[in-house]
Amino acid sequence: MNVIWILLVLLLGLFSIQFMKLRQAAALLPPGPTPLPIVGNLFAIKFQFHHRTLMKLSEIYGNIMTIWVGQSPTIVVTGYETVKQCLIDNSEQVSNRPTTPYFKLYAEERGIIFSNGENWKVQRRLGLKILRNLGLGKKVLEGRIKVEAHQMVEVFLSQKGSAIDPSRCIMNAVGNVMSAVNFGHTYSLKNEDFHRLIDSTNVVVDFAGTLCGQLYDTFPWLMHRLPGPQQAMYKHLHFLKQCMLEEIRQHQQNPSPEPQDVVDYYLEEISKAKNDPSSKINEESLIIVLMDLVLAGFETVTSTIQWALLYMAVHKDVQVKAQKEIDAFVQSIENLKYEDRLNMPYTNAVIHEIQRFTSVGPVSLPRQCSQDFTLLGYLIRKGTTIVPNLASVLTAPKHWKFPDTFNPSNFLDEEGNFQGNKAFIPFSAGHRICLGEHLARTELFIFFTNLLKTFSFHLPPRVTKVNMSGIFGTTFKPHPFQICAIPR
Repeated sequence: MNVIWILLVLLLGLFSIQFMKLRQAAALLPPGPTPLPIVGNLFAIKFQFHHRTLMKLSEIYGNIMTIWVGQSPTIVVTGYETVKQCLIDNSEQVSNRPTTPYFKLYAEERGIIFSNGENWKVQRRLGLKILRNLGLGKKVLEGRIKVEAHQMVEVFLSQKGSAIDPSRCIMNAVGNVMSAVNFGHTYSLKNEDFHRLIDSTNVVVDFAGTLCGQLYDTFPWLMHRLPGPQQAMYKHLHFLKQCMLEEIRQHQQNPSPEPQDVVDYYLEEISKAKNDPSSKINEESLIIVLMDLVLAGFETVTSTIQWALLYMAVHKDVQVKAQKEIDAFVQSIENLKYEDRLNMPYTNAVIHEIQRFTSVGPVSLPRQCSQDFTLLGYLIRKGTTIVPNLASVLTAPKHWKFPDTFNPSNFLDEEGNFQGNKAFIPFSAGHRICLGEHLARTELFIFFTNLLKTFSFHLPPRVTKVNMSGIFGTTFKPHPFQICAIPR
């Protein structure tokens, strides 16, 4: 019995010492909830960096606050001015990514999204070059998107107005755009390998934003040995990497006379650098670059289009007004072009408002300081992790006419002309702004206008209430729903 009491006293003593050390360390950082030993503030944020939880905490602690993940401090920045000062004014200082256990497992410090330093600069520069060569911003790539938009229209037409869960149809269309860009080919909608690729992509993307994902980053040594969702994630991640490697092998065995896709262009660069032992352009990096492009370009666009259909069914007045504008300008969807958005200000505003109000990437992927800098009077040390709350910018009352309601007028002036807004940053900002922003914008416009030109979207009969709260993960997606696409 005495041994148990001694152990309890020792544990209490260690707990108290650790608690005091945390308090001392926290005193040098921006304010935040009091951290506890081992878990830090994980209970205060319910084990998730949920944008709404962070905004509530910011009302107490301010627009720059410290959240402890286990024993590591994370600086959360909220509001337009703070996020701008952090991501744009100090873009170079916050250009790194933290090497969290999950990021390291996924990327092995390669690729574009989770690499750092010279390696990141090389991969990003090459990625931009390849996307431009493939027609980013040109009609070549736009034509591929239109093909998938027409396929999606055909799937909806086949339902003859009956209720349908649109998620799989949308995933197939967006997934095939990314497949065409990366691999130079698309899949049949009935292809089981394609479905498995999409499902694995969803699992790998979603994992980081789950409770299990937070626990994995906090206690990787323990989670690796326990049963749970992380074990399934390992298998899906391995499957994705094998898919990328198989595509590379097929391209090597059947080379094209001229580069046709990301794999072709990257292999060409590998060949040029084969005599440079220090080159960061290699097959291992190509695997991660391909995964980065798939993951970054898939989940956000898919979720946004799902939200778009849901909002059109709920806000009938917005849907009808957008359709009138589309009908007046677009005689045939065959001739629709991305540049046509300039002649459709209301439709353009609707698409922007969907992105703003839903904020499918509400909390930006974390940054890490590459050097010391000062933010709102606080010295932020090199190596510190920073999490920008983008949703707080997209709903900042000071910068939006209707911050808390769905209203396309947020992007229209008094004459009905489209009006941009400096606080519109759904693709993040600074050096780490999304590489595929232009591709995503093009997809959203072409998919959305094709669908509204062809259909009117309604909730199923007898459905009068829809759960619009959303599901928070790495991205913010709607709860599963069904919708009726009535041909016009």
